[in-house]
Amino acid sequence: MILTDKQILEEMNKGTILVEPFSRDCLGTNSYDVHLGRYLANYKDEVLDARKHNEIDVFEIPEEGFVLEPGKLYLGVTLEYTETHAHVPFLEGKSSVGRLGIDIHATAGKGDVGFCNTWTLEISVSQKVRVYYGMPIGQLIYFEVSGGIENYYNTKKNAKYNRRTITPVESMMWMNEW
Repeated sequence: MILTDKQILEEMNKGTILVEPFSRDCLGTNSYDVHLGRYLANYKDEVLDARKHNEIDVFEIPEEGFVLEPGKLYLGVTLEYTETHAHVPFLEGKSSVGRLGIDIHATAGKGDVGFCNTWTLEISVSQKVRVYYGMPIGQLIYFEVSGGIENYYNTKKNAKYNRRTITPVESMMWMNEW
């Protein structure tokens, strides 16, 4: 089941959901709106290799905005730092963002119970679009879980995205054993 606005607020009061910064205006009927953070990134290499550490160039979005181009992958980050200790968070793009032809994630829309960080966005566009720091970009939806949890994400030794950051984080696929 998806948490409603009242349930999200109750969970925040309990400390099982944290959103910083928090604004009541961003609370929807059953979601919380998140915003584009200050930084974007591109991969340095044109060809990415799943077995190696692909480095990124991080840059700040200027005040006049930044034009995203089709055919390029941009990594973005949410302005909001979140913690989710008892629910499964899902990040989806806002419909207004989708109607501009912006996709905010290729595959990574689900977080794990225990995820504590900003969200790295995998941004692609269908045509040129100017984006701005602080613009609404997505919404978090929280799902109830059934049963006990053995491995919270924030306590897993092999969790690759636990380091708190305000910048996008590149793929850590190369750290997997396969």
